Amino acid sequence: MSGSHFPLYRHYRAAHAAVDKSGGSRYHFTMQNTPVDVLTLTHAHATARLGLVHRVLRVRHLTEAAFVVRIERNDVPATAGQCATLGVHGSGINREYSMYAGELDDYFEFLVRVVEGGQVSTELQRCQPGDQVDFDGPYGQFIIEQPRDPARKYLFIATGVGIAPYRSYIRSYPQLDYTIVHGVRHLSECYERDEYPPARYRTCVTREDGGDFRGRVSDYLRKQPPAPGTICYLCGNNAMIAETYDILRAHGVPGDQLFAEIFF
Repeated sequence: MSGSHFPLYRHYRAAHAAVDKSGGSRYHFTMQNTPVDVLTLTHAHATARLGLVHRVLRVRHLTEAAFVVRIERNDVPATAGQCATLGVHGSGINREYSMYAGELDDYFEFLVRVVEGGQVSTELQRCQPGDQVDFDGPYGQFIIEQPRDPARKYLFIATGVGIAPYRSYIRSYPQLDYTIVHGVRHLSECYERDEYPPARYRTCVTREDGGDFRGRVSDYLRKQPPAPGTICYLCGNNAMIAETYDILRAHGVPGDQLFAEIFF
């Protein structure tokens, strides 16, 4: 992920419950009168390791506009789906990125989209092995609470680099029964798709043919509702999450089976 995002897992679920009880057709955030960064920092200070310096091990360039930065783990504990802040050491500017590696990997990885004019993403893209980055975290509650329950089925919905936490889940819990629905503009943005079994990874491509579905994630889900009992995770841009939430609710997905994290 590039740019800031907000760990909204439990707050988002609470918002769903409030809307469902009122009979409204749109969700809202229960923290709307509280600065989001205050909520984020409160949780971060309670759980994260702050102010660490890690060495870069590798930068894996996926496209001109996306890459994976791998850094030392240094025995820092983490749960799949959490995020951390990264920045080039000494720059004084950090951004939040979701974990891309698994819980048991001996390194951290983060999937980053290069933002035009973005200082952190462009500096990280230029990093070489041995360079140092400032690291705070991990923190956040966009996690799977019972990942080893074989009865649970998951639908992981993402746009762009919003696929990052799902790769973290899958590497951490290989027994998961899941399907990914990944919305992208171009096929080149199906980052490392060979890591996912074809039957579990569905692409929704808007600007060219060749994917599993031509169109947006929301268009796909209108035609392909999840099976009853499926637990749905949404990660990506705000517009997709707002629209997709309503579609899933209209399909009968309960609010307590919907979890979301917004990147931008």
